[in-house]
Amino acid sequence: MTDIERATERRLERTILDLLASRAPTASICPSDAARAAYEGDDDGWRALMEPARRAARRLVAAGEVEITQAGSPVEPTTARGPIRIRRAR
Repeated sequence: MTDIERATERRLERTILDLLASRAPTASICPSDAARAAYEGDDDGWRALMEPARRAARRLVAAGEVEITQAGSPVEPTTARGPIRIRRAR
């Protein structure tokens, strides 16, 4: 991983935590919310940050900061397929 990629991943982790901090304690976000907020452009280039945002969320799960959910229930990040949500760890 390059220094730029590492910096992007750290920025996505901070963005996820910042977005959750700005919402109600029980609220969740979509990885696309973080990708859009972290992207520094006006086009749809944020889409390239979707997988990095999901990886950032998985690292935050491992750190005990957040949970990844599907249908409102926590799921194992490594096996989750399809749409996910991110919320503060409970």
